[in-house]
Amino acid sequence: MGLALLLAGGFSLVRGASDLAERYGVPPVVVGLTVVAFGTSAPELIVNIVGALQGQTELAFGNITGSNLANIGLVLGAAALISPIALEGKLIRRELPLLLLATMVLFTMTLDSPLRASAAILDRSDAVVMLLLFGIFIYITVVDFLRQEQDALLTTIDSIPHARQLEKRSDWILIGAGLAALTLGGQLTIDAGSDLAEAMGVPPVIVGMLVVAIGTSLPELVTSVVAALKGNADLCVGNVIGSNIFNAMFILPVSALIHPLTVPAGGGLDIFVTLIFSAVLIPIFILGRTIMSRQIGAIFMVAYAAYMLARLYLS
Repeated sequence: MGLALLLAGGFSLVRGASDLAERYGVPPVVVGLTVVAFGTSAPELIVNIVGALQGQTELAFGNITGSNLANIGLVLGAAALISPIALEGKLIRRELPLLLLATMVLFTMTLDSPLRASAAILDRSDAVVMLLLFGIFIYITVVDFLRQEQDALLTTIDSIPHARQLEKRSDWILIGAGLAALTLGGQLTIDAGSDLAEAMGVPPVIVGMLVVAIGTSLPELVTSVVAALKGNADLCVGNVIGSNIFNAMFILPVSALIHPLTVPAGGGLDIFVTLIFSAVLIPIFILGRTIMSRQIGAIFMVAYAAYMLARLYLS
């Protein structure tokens, strides 16, 4: 029920905010890069904020690491399995190295034990550093967006008509209902997730990775599959890359600001595996033929499933 409310709340928030933005004449591409991107990550954000407030740090940590793994291994792999992904937009190709950098920085922050001889923890100082890096990422993205007028993602901006109308009351109702559903859904998900972990006899981080993370990644899965079916490869890859950067550089640091996050057993390995997945995307999309074939998509999905099974078994 918690996951259902999170998904329904995210959809309602995106629908209401998107309609409202377009009524004020905001271009659809800008709406996609802001409102939709935030809306699809809203379930992860709410779950982590509620988890941090209640001290359920393992569940919050597992939610983000599991979500980032699912986005690359499951979501991107499934999209490529449906239709080979050919990358064209220069904006997305610039974001790939930024994703790798963000994951490397996050992995380094989990190495407190070998570097400082102390328990691994993401404290408030780590959170501030990640949020500053997120600010740089936003700046680079905005500057590239303004400069790359001929980019494949931006060619349709001027051709799409925009209606400047007064906002409908229903848009505000959708936004309010979405926020309410997200809040209640996040509370239910955290409470039920911690109870489920206790009943199964596994650490909360496992429930966060296998149940909560996959559930909160459903918006990315749906939008990426639809994009693949329509042949919009840039939207598919951009959805995954943008979501992972948002998760690692904004949602996790915000959680650590509220309550320092103790890195659970195997948490560093989870981020390292995500780093490997992210690194593999570089030669596929930038150094190679810029095509992710069905075979590569199948390999990604099998590798993701194998790691999740191994993670569950070793817990």
